[in-house]
Amino acid sequence: MVLVADGFETRETWPFECLRCLYVWEEDFVVRHLTDVHGNEVEIWLSSGVAVPPPWSDTCCPHCGAYHVTSFPSGYLTRHPELLPDPEPEPAPVFAPAAGEPGRMSTPRTNLPGRLLIALGVPLAVFVGYELYVNAVAVAHH
Repeated sequence: MVLVADGFETRETWPFECLRCLYVWEEDFVVRHLTDVHGNEVEIWLSSGVAVPPPWSDTCCPHCGAYHVTSFPSGYLTRHPELLPDPEPEPAPVFAPAAGEPGRMSTPRTNLPGRLLIALGVPLAVFVGYELYVNAVAVAHH
């Protein structure tokens, strides 16, 4: 049991950027600054009332789940709002076909990032091109 002699709370907003997907966001924290009867100081970081590690350790990107995250000085995003992501557009409504009309319900399509398509497509195109070349050379020699 630890007896706390003195303490106070502060509220802090920490801006972050994911170095993997470049997502930018802010998180609000309550920091309890406590001093026990022996003069030892401790900080307890809270997010939504739950104790969490300090924001400079183990921060996870809420967009892609990566742990490769950096933080900005407090208030940085209010001075640089251009860094904040654009708000997500409202999804288009999905309509069912009217009675008696053929068709199917359309589902919203998710777009793969261009980098992923390039990372998968270029090696595949090289492999297929090589196989076609080898087969063409083999047919020409027979």
